[in-house]
Amino acid sequence: MLFSSARRLRTTRARATRAAAVGAAALALLVPTSAAYASPVQDGPAAEEPAPTSDLPAELITALAHDLQLDPQQYLDRSQLAQRLAEFTESAREQFPAVFGGAYLDEAGTPVVALAPGDGRDAAASAVATEGFVVRDVARSESDLQKTIDTLSTWLETQPPLISDLVRGVTLDVVSNGLVVRTDAGAALDLPDFLRAAPVTIAPAPSPAVPPTDLQPIADPATPGSLLGGDGFGALGGGSGLRCSLGFNATTGAGDPVNITAGHCDPNLAAAGTGAASEAFALAPQGAGPRFGTFAKSRLDGLDYALVRADDSSRARFENNGVRVPGAAPLAITGVGQPVVGAPVCKSGTTTGFSCGTVQTAGQSVQVGSRTLDDGFSTNICALQGDSGGPIVSGTMAIGVSSASNVGQYPMCEVAQAVGFFIGQGPELFATPIQSILDDNSGLTVRTN
Repeated sequence: MLFSSARRLRTTRARATRAAAVGAAALALLVPTSAAYASPVQDGPAAEEPAPTSDLPAELITALAHDLQLDPQQYLDRSQLAQRLAEFTESAREQFPAVFGGAYLDEAGTPVVALAPGDGRDAAASAVATEGFVVRDVARSESDLQKTIDTLSTWLETQPPLISDLVRGVTLDVVSNGLVVRTDAGAALDLPDFLRAAPVTIAPAPSPAVPPTDLQPIADPATPGSLLGGDGFGALGGGSGLRCSLGFNATTGAGDPVNITAGHCDPNLAAAGTGAASEAFALAPQGAGPRFGTFAKSRLDGLDYALVRADDSSRARFENNGVRVPGAAPLAITGVGQPVVGAPVCKSGTTTGFSCGTVQTAGQSVQVGSRTLDDGFSTNICALQGDSGGPIVSGTMAIGVSSASNVGQYPMCEVAQAVGFFIGQGPELFATPIQSILDDNSGLTVRTN
């Protein structure tokens, strides 16, 4: 069966704003790019202080205006408000489990907390009002919706693979107070009566790697400079090659500089941390430049992330807290936040640069091929091949790394948008939360200065 007892569709409750479900998936990274170097970001703001609007890169400001129609101050304010809502959600879910129906920012940026009828509703409404948030009455609590997911999982275990294999995940939709079923593209699924009203959307799918001959390292004619989130890199290992985007620079508990990117960026994942580990190279106009590190740890099932450890000769290249469009001025990362439904987020990648959207779902699981990816979130951002592993931010907070796209096969976002218009489903970028990666690695910290 598709779902064993250990892989049943479920809600992950350890993280804030677990109001919606998705996961991450493999997005192969094939598109060439040019390496670009800049000086390290110096002394970023303290983790609890958002950056002044004047410190936002011009490319990010342009993306905010184009994609979200937000000015820099609105972006920073909504991002900060979303993190307040995340903190409240964490406690509300524990204090009022019978009535809590999720929380999100609406289209106007108003923080909304959904409450269902039941024990503790008046106390929950009072707590919401004290925080200055808005109560929305809904029919079902998160725990009630979770029971429906559990019922679906049980039903699937009774079905033949021809049916059960079609379901890749179920999303808790906090805004509609319902569920969304994810299936393979083109799948025709006859759902049971208790889910007939649920919308059906396309789950992400794995993509193949590029031939290794396209990434043969060459001498780098430029003086190596700093490497920041959003810069492109090439990975070689096990006879295969991939092109990806760097994620967030970080430090291990032992003080080693690493970059947090996507696990599927490692072409020889099983060898991570060994003498046969995949090698990482900065990208130059002529191909792959000099090696800067190796894959120290890579995961693909459960969470999709990799830690690329800098070589001794490249340590200084990763001692910065910057995220950028390759070659441009950076955004200084000031801390780590949670994905909150409705919160503004922006991704950077070597193929498409900065682009922005909002969190659509957060905190649950989706199947990609034969594996399950947990605790992910999705956004309505277009990302193409080459963007995977790149950083996703909200305000100046690290939120996640790009893991999969439902439009990665298209050459341009304009084409993806046009196709989405006809099929009724726009671009969707799936991501792995940074906090989940930190929780999986004791002592790992994202650089904030």
